[in-house]
Amino acid sequence: MHIHILGICGTFMGGIALIARAFGHQVSGSDANVYPPMSTQLEAAGIRLMEGYDPGHLDPAPDQVVVGNAMSRGNPAVEHMLARGLRYISGPQWLAENVLHDRWVLAVAGTHGKTSTASMLAWILEYAGLKPGFLIGGVPRNFGISARAGDAPFFVVEADEYDTAFFDKRSKFVHYRPRTLVMNNLEFDHADIFDDLEAIQRQFHHLVRTVPGNGLIISPLSDGNLHDVLEMGCWTPLQHFDTELEADWHVADCAPDGSSFDVICETHNVGTLQWSLSGRHNISNALAALAAARHAGVPPSVGIEALARFENVKRRMELRGEVGGVRVFDDFAHHPTAIRTTLDGLSQQVGNRRILAILEPRSNTMRMGVHVGQLADALGQADQVWVFAPPELGWDAATVLRSLGRRLHVHDSTQSIIDEVAGLAAPGDQVLIMSNGGFEGIHQRLLDALDSRG
Repeated sequence: MHIHILGICGTFMGGIALIARAFGHQVSGSDANVYPPMSTQLEAAGIRLMEGYDPGHLDPAPDQVVVGNAMSRGNPAVEHMLARGLRYISGPQWLAENVLHDRWVLAVAGTHGKTSTASMLAWILEYAGLKPGFLIGGVPRNFGISARAGDAPFFVVEADEYDTAFFDKRSKFVHYRPRTLVMNNLEFDHADIFDDLEAIQRQFHHLVRTVPGNGLIISPLSDGNLHDVLEMGCWTPLQHFDTELEADWHVADCAPDGSSFDVICETHNVGTLQWSLSGRHNISNALAALAAARHAGVPPSVGIEALARFENVKRRMELRGEVGGVRVFDDFAHHPTAIRTTLDGLSQQVGNRRILAILEPRSNTMRMGVHVGQLADALGQADQVWVFAPPELGWDAATVLRSLGRRLHVHDSTQSIIDEVAGLAAPGDQVLIMSNGGFEGIHQRLLDALDSRG
């Protein structure tokens, strides 16, 4: 069967392509931006990539077109597909019908931590010898790929609440029908498709409705927004986790930076985790992953052994390099809560060393200015803050963040940020670059500028 994927170089759609290829399908795809690392990963799997959305990419007609959620009416390939009456399907529905229908699905949902928690969970199952399939919105370093078919029955999926496709405005995750569901947290996000928090909560409750009575839902004890979701109706056993309170899963004897802690499961101390990650948010992710893995039959002690060898995900506090004693980190944080927790984790790790934060407000929600009232406080632990504010940014960064005072530097050019940071950075400084995009290659460009200082 020949499958053509529109928007193939996104992490999710690229994962669909890899799984379809593993199932023996002929796979091709189009995207506006065909570049590494996704392009090289796909080409290595024998997948033909085409730049742009030329209708000619669909001649001769494939057996099925899988449509990414970045596609919209007016796109030349979409219009050709519709006019020719080609068979088409969304990525989440393709995954549900071709992969998940006979699997034990472990889904990880939530505003923050989905990628990290799903990666931890997949690695625990792998370490336990279960060889799970997975589709994750990032690249777990323990695997080096974002998706694989794996062996039955287990499949771990990052369950995104973003909409499915231009023809299906339900959240992606309603297609997955998990037996094990992790809901990490819930805040308002994706203001480009949701009007308010209540709209997101309704979608989460649609997800809750799909979990069977012999399944398990795992959620934080102290998240009021998720409690509201569950109070709409829940027909599945619940387990709670918390890093501060005595939930079903909680911690004791926690190091200040989160690098070591005891795991308590239903009043029993099941082991001590010492690992390379830091921050309370990652402890929370770990508890959720351990609980989900136990539901799949992995003892907590084995899960703790696995997490001690967990190598995190690319672009999650990823050290991109060190020059002259200056360390440069890349992190995906693009929501005030994620920014705050990332800075807190780094601060606990590095003590009194200076943190130089660089932020690109790139997500649709961030560019719309929905969370600007929380942003200054979220950046508060940084010693210096640079904000990339191109003309198309929908709000005045200098005004919104004026409470940061002389710590704040606003630029409309990445080069000017690089020049200023390279001129100011000193040995021992930690440079944290936060963006959910490529940020014009600023990470390597900054390392090169630091190196050129001699």
